[in-house]
Amino acid sequence: MVKNRQAADHGIRELGFAAPAGTPAGVEVMSVEQLRSRIGRSHQDRPLRPTFHHLLTLVRGTLWHTVDFTGYALVPGMWLWVRPGQVQQWGDLHEVDGTLILFESDFLDRATAAGAHLNDAHAPVVYEPDDADHQRLTSAAEHLSHAFAGPGKLPLDVRQTVLRHLLAVLVLRLSHLSALPGSSTPEPSDTFLRFRDAVERDFARTRRLEDYANALGYSARTLSRATQAAAGVNAKDFIDRRTILEAKRLLAHSDHTAAQIAARLGFTSATNFSKYFHQRVGSTPIAFRASIRGTSVTGFLAKP
Repeated sequence: MVKNRQAADHGIRELGFAAPAGTPAGVEVMSVEQLRSRIGRSHQDRPLRPTFHHLLTLVRGTLWHTVDFTGYALVPGMWLWVRPGQVQQWGDLHEVDGTLILFESDFLDRATAAGAHLNDAHAPVVYEPDDADHQRLTSAAEHLSHAFAGPGKLPLDVRQTVLRHLLAVLVLRLSHLSALPGSSTPEPSDTFLRFRDAVERDFARTRRLEDYANALGYSARTLSRATQAAAGVNAKDFIDRRTILEAKRLLAHSDHTAAQIAARLGFTSATNFSKYFHQRVGSTPIAFRASIRGTSVTGFLAKP
């Protein structure tokens, strides 16, 4: 069950997780129809930043959905995985059907969490399995859904164990899908992965490329070459993109002032933060916040 707390001034919905009555804590399986009745048409396009995972797959229709301000067109056969901390906006749910699985990160055991890369902030949002993988994922999701809806005479603790194992099968299969046919994306280098993890950990502390180079034992040029090869941007732009993403998340979903956001992101003043944001986004933080809260999901869709 999703707990909604709505702020009076801006209608921002903060989502935490609570298990439905009589079910194991940490997981819930529902249909899109149930989701529609729960959130309502008037609230579904507002920015949300849940503290738990969303897995969604459709059996009918096309859903336009944004995750971290990038739009996706979800159709049957595809899977959407929204992770804790990401900002999402639902599209129109009234022309689609499917299954939504909600779960908290600590519901799964540590080995599964590690094997499924639950804490990977750079994991894909959308997965497109081939026919064989699609059948495997569908079967895993159906087993999980049936076990959640019809526990039989199992005690609650045993039912929780069953659901944990069935969910583990699903997320492990999903996170280890083979590359799509024709994909030529190279594996990222160890240099880039170390840099990426360091940025994820420290972007609010420093935006200086030299600091990362010194901490990791590489030259700034080496980091930029590795980042250009893996992400298509130089290392400094990669740091800035991560900073801007967090700024957008906070602007979209929180009531923090520019000064508060500036402090959280390591800026010396609101003025410096606003200038930095405007140079990279093309709008002021206030204008960006107003546009996100006043525009439906379809206004932010990226072209396929």
